[in-house]
Amino acid sequence: MEEAHQHGCKGGVLKKRCRVGEHTVLRVPAGRRDGTVSVEQDALDNLPPPTATAQQLADTFFARKFLTLDEMVVLSGAHSVGRSFCSSFFDRISPIVDAGLDPAYAARLRALCPRNDTPATTPMDPDTPSTLDNNYYKLLPQNKGLFFSDNQLRVNATMNALVTRFAANEAEWKQRFVDAMVKMGHIEVQTGRCGEIRVNCNVVNPSSSSPVVELVGDEDAGAVAAS
Repeated sequence: MEEAHQHGCKGGVLKKRCRVGEHTVLRVPAGRRDGTVSVEQDALDNLPPPTATAQQLADTFFARKFLTLDEMVVLSGAHSVGRSFCSSFFDRISPIVDAGLDPAYAARLRALCPRNDTPATTPMDPDTPSTLDNNYYKLLPQNKGLFFSDNQLRVNATMNALVTRFAANEAEWKQRFVDAMVKMGHIEVQTGRCGEIRVNCNVVNPSSSSPVVELVGDEDAGAVAAS
């Protein structure tokens, strides 16, 4: 997410607006302390890989962060924006095409990625790659989810019902996405003098000092500000 700007207090909570893709701005609480060092292994240990099964998604990666199965399916919709390297889905197109992948879509991916290490990228949503929308959920029944983990949302009956629901109701999905993002912001927060409150959420602060922000309560924690 790209921070757009910070704006005034409402309900006792300082807000900041974060832009996702080209057309959507989310309003989320400001003041979370972020780390100043990124470690690759931490990401591998805490984020689900593109090869995760439905069981692994629900039990291993989301439940241990106190996120529900519903929230897992909601947050998967973030794959509506962004790009992926070939290595994250190559096993689905070579040496044989995954049965859960649309043949025409697979042919396009194979042309783009003749080898696992091909330095090319492709949109995770081939239709609306720069817009945070519910098109991700519409692609899944067409077998056009890029990752194996995307297709797994259709394996579990409860997850698949949510896929169908969000494909039909973008407004509901967007609001629930904001709520889930705000909840994620409360996971394993740093306190005291650990980390820093970033001026720009994409990068560490230019100096060692952080803005002093005190949050009181969490009313009206998040909303879709624009779309």
